[in-house]
Amino acid sequence: MRKVVFVGYMGSGKSFISKLVAKKMALSFLELDEMIEKKTQMSIKMIFEKKGELYFRKLEHQLFLEQMETDLSFVMSTGGGTPCYFNNHELLQRKDCISIYLKASVNTLFQRLKNDRQGRPLLARLNDDELNEFIAKHLFERSYFYHQAQHIVVVDDKSPEKIVAEIESLLS
Repeated sequence: MRKVVFVGYMGSGKSFISKLVAKKMALSFLELDEMIEKKTQMSIKMIFEKKGELYFRKLEHQLFLEQMETDLSFVMSTGGGTPCYFNNHELLQRKDCISIYLKASVNTLFQRLKNDRQGRPLLARLNDDELNEFIAKHLFERSYFYHQAQHIVVVDDKSPEKIVAEIESLLS
């Protein structure tokens, strides 16, 4: 049984890279945000607007914990804040879990996120300067939790193929 869990800031490539890894490993792919949307029948943006971040974080924790306690093998992409709330970072240390932090610099994240703000509730109303500052501040605040992952893979200036190859070598 293997649970491969990806953490990192929004825009770090968790969804894209974890899908590629799941395919290579022939394991089920789970995206925590999609699981939340399916359970609530609402988009993440709508949940934040109608129910608030605390409701979202509680539900996120519940679904994350449920998956981590199954006997199933899978590859999971978590939300950017998942490891930072309700001691979720402790689940990254489980014996049956291989946790990977996809680490990206503030500049890389800014370049990836500046044209993708509308679908991201925390970024939607920020201008470029505010976005850059927000990313830097958030990354600093979340760094401790991201670094609880068992492995760190720096993604700056690397192709998806190179990142996946690096992850494959960690998993073998």
